[in-house]
Amino acid sequence: MNSAQCALPRPRPRHRRRLAAVGVLATGALLLAGCGSDDAKNTAPGSGDAPTAARKSASNPAPGASNDADITFAQRMIPHHQQAVAMARLADGRASDPETTSLAAAIAKAQGPEITTMRAWLKAWGAPAPSAHGMPGMDHGSGDMPGMAGMMSAKDMTDLKAARGKDFDEKFARMMIGHHNGAITMARDERRNGRNATAKKLAGDVIEHQTAEVATLRRLLDRL
Repeated sequence: MNSAQCALPRPRPRHRRRLAAVGVLATGALLLAGCGSDDAKNTAPGSGDAPTAARKSASNPAPGASNDADITFAQRMIPHHQQAVAMARLADGRASDPETTSLAAAIAKAQGPEITTMRAWLKAWGAPAPSAHGMPGMDHGSGDMPGMAGMMSAKDMTDLKAARGKDFDEKFARMMIGHHNGAITMARDERRNGRNATAKKLAGDVIEHQTAEVATLRRLLDRL
């Protein structure tokens, strides 16, 4: 057999076009596979490349939109709670009625963590938090805190601190009823005017829990 007979037949033009198309498709598939691998790495759960917005949302203690009413609620309720906790702590060693002591402990236990929670909101919202003496320009001891109904004056706190036994129980109940009613008023304002769902939820809790405590305090007064 001569060389002419052994030579392979040349591909027809149509065959050449088909082979070229197959080559292009194979190259494209390899490129897509490489890109897909990179994307999978970048979006894999737990990777360090999670979107910034998602990370911020996960760390925000009060996610979602907020407005001035939400900020004002937190700024005013923090010193309001602080005074309630201070009043409650006076019961130890001064109260004579076990129900007074028990209720005071419950108030301090509930409102202490709420103070921490509201401070975290203000930090997340980029708003100033009040100090232990309230917001600048407010006198925590005199009751001169606009919009903060139910705050006790410095004299009220001094009188409560000096009281003992049944006298303390009665003063504590009367003062805390007024204090709680002020908090309920502030919480209702937040429910009406606030925008942040987390803040409005806490306001609802304040209304529910402190309304129940007011009823308990009134029964305590009637019994004393």
